[in-house]
Amino acid sequence: MSVEQTAQRRRYLGEFIRSRRERTTPEMVGMPPGLRRRTPGLRREEMALLAGVGITWYTWLEQGRPINVSAQVLRSVARVLGMDPTERAHVFTLAELPDPDAVEEEAPKVSPAVRMMLDQFDPFPAVVVGPRWELLAGNRAHLGLFGDYMALPAEYRNSLWMVFTDPEWRTLLQDWSGRARLIVAKARADSAAQIGDPAWARLLGDLRAHSADFRELWERNEVAPMDATVKEYRHPQAGRLRCEASHLWLSEQRGLRMTVHLPLDEETRAGFEVLASIVPRVLPRPPATTPVARAS
Repeated sequence: MSVEQTAQRRRYLGEFIRSRRERTTPEMVGMPPGLRRRTPGLRREEMALLAGVGITWYTWLEQGRPINVSAQVLRSVARVLGMDPTERAHVFTLAELPDPDAVEEEAPKVSPAVRMMLDQFDPFPAVVVGPRWELLAGNRAHLGLFGDYMALPAEYRNSLWMVFTDPEWRTLLQDWSGRARLIVAKARADSAAQIGDPAWARLLGDLRAHSADFRELWERNEVAPMDATVKEYRHPQAGRLRCEASHLWLSEQRGLRMTVHLPLDEETRAGFEVLASIVPRVLPRPPATTPVARAS
């Protein structure tokens, strides 16, 4: 991140905290209103006292100056100002810090409207993917391509897990080694937004424990953007499939995206029609002792 972007984040953080201070009355924090108040909100010195920080430091925070802000101090500021979960997430994101009190979120739910949009893409394979690469919903063509992953327990419906542990996925994807390297680089880039997420940490730990390939690729520390990519598959019923996988962000803040496979030739278009018409293969259930990271 550039110096200019960092300065802008600090400025936005200070402005947001100031706006919440000015909306927080003394009565809301158990203080008497006092006399001769020029503003209904808390004074800076009152805010600093309640948050347990110095008045000079707090003033600089609101002014967006280059000071060190810890997660513990930001937690105290958020507590005093009675921030709701969305506001807390906003300030911790601006400060580029993990929220120490963040509750582990459940896997996002797919709304009926998104489900309808997903089905409209048939026969083009399409899937809704969560922030931890959870496979949340797929249309008929996508299930025909990869198998009926929706029949698996939620903790196993994860594309990262499937790529590195399911032999069928390995043979389906042409140039598996090159694709796997790119997938891990994208997951590594995603990790910056998942710091402090226990479910993400468990998933990475399980993958490192169960896949030497994943472990070796992860340790390379390569990153890649979530851009559209050209993929080639070899499906036992639909044949060779050459397509471009494009991403539609349903909720970028929550990391929810829809990935759609678009055919690059007529052979693939015909193959997609086959995928949408077949019964998806049954995926083997992993043994109950496999310590896979849960999706929620």
